[in-house]
Amino acid sequence: MFQKVLSLFTRKAVGVSDPTALPIFGIVPTLTGKSVTAESALRVPAVACAVALIAETVGSLPVKLFEREGRAAVTEHPAYKLMHGEANPWTSAEALRVQLTTDALLRGHGFALVVRNGAGEPVELHRLEPHQVQIETDDFGEPTYLVQLADGRHRYPFSDVLHVSAFGGASPITLGREAIGLALAFEEHIAKLFANGGKPGGILKTEKTLGDEAKGKLAASWTAAHGSGRTGGTAILDEGMAYESVTMTLADSQFSENRLEQIREIARVFRVPPTMLFELTRGTWSNTEEMARQFLQVTLKPWLASWAWAYARCLLTPEERRELYVEFVTDDLTTTDTAARATAYGQYRSMGAMTANEVRAGLNLPPHDDGNTLENPYTSTGAAPVPNSQKAPLND
Repeated sequence: MFQKVLSLFTRKAVGVSDPTALPIFGIVPTLTGKSVTAESALRVPAVACAVALIAETVGSLPVKLFEREGRAAVTEHPAYKLMHGEANPWTSAEALRVQLTTDALLRGHGFALVVRNGAGEPVELHRLEPHQVQIETDDFGEPTYLVQLADGRHRYPFSDVLHVSAFGGASPITLGREAIGLALAFEEHIAKLFANGGKPGGILKTEKTLGDEAKGKLAASWTAAHGSGRTGGTAILDEGMAYESVTMTLADSQFSENRLEQIREIARVFRVPPTMLFELTRGTWSNTEEMARQFLQVTLKPWLASWAWAYARCLLTPEERRELYVEFVTDDLTTTDTAARATAYGQYRSMGAMTANEVRAGLNLPPHDDGNTLENPYTSTGAAPVPNSQKAPLND
């Protein structure tokens, strides 16, 4: 960044407010002239809804540590508290996931520093501002993190910085800045229109020739009488004047439909079903339920996979990763599909395709000692045979 700034400012005199300097600081105006930043993007309700929906859902889902053999939950490991309880004494594990996911959605990356005790065990996770962190990679792609703290710059290995990133390392508001910029322009236009009482602009026509001074006075008088906050009154025209509206009406420009289309565009940027951003013009009961399932599979699954690996990379040693794994429990998101899941599991059990323990593993339940057989539980071979000692004697 220093080289970019130096090369720019040595070529010509450029102020920090000059549009030429804006790309250096990550502020690039869109074709509408609106600069889309993390702060300005959140002023668009659809963006705020999408960011909160993804971040808060990722934060609220339980995270557990399981054994690979037997799938038993592990609660005594130090990582369990950091993932399931509290990240540090002042931040819950849920709140940290919300913060880091929000950072990744708005700025491309979310970081947290792993604090370890004398034995090397992770004891706390501290959020880092994205601008504090610089990522360097070697020839093999191994990352190293340069972190600017209050006491200076520090270099940390990849195992000491919990890192989640958006697709391609670029935030959705960067990839979709034109769509968000257009939404900002729509918001500003409609706000100005209604600030003017919802009345479009126009011109005053007269057959009489007016001088510049007379035109100025007429315009000032008209604005004072019918400008912003004073619309709706009765206009009195003399000298053969006539008023003609020249601005397109909302119906002419299909303004409402364009605003809805921007919501759909923002939904595409964040890969969120439009109905989950409360754009319900094409929503029905059946497709809304289907889109809720798509939200889990298409929107959340990549984020959950990124978080699971970030936790495992920093909180588990390579030896522990061979025996343990991290998983988000998404049962609450599939409650509408419980009946279908139960039917499918029942059919797999009856055809001998799954054991009881395999079904229990799919339900995040611990195994049973007698649950590893493929016998059909819905059929019976008859009553148990009677022991010989209890058989009645045969009559001669």
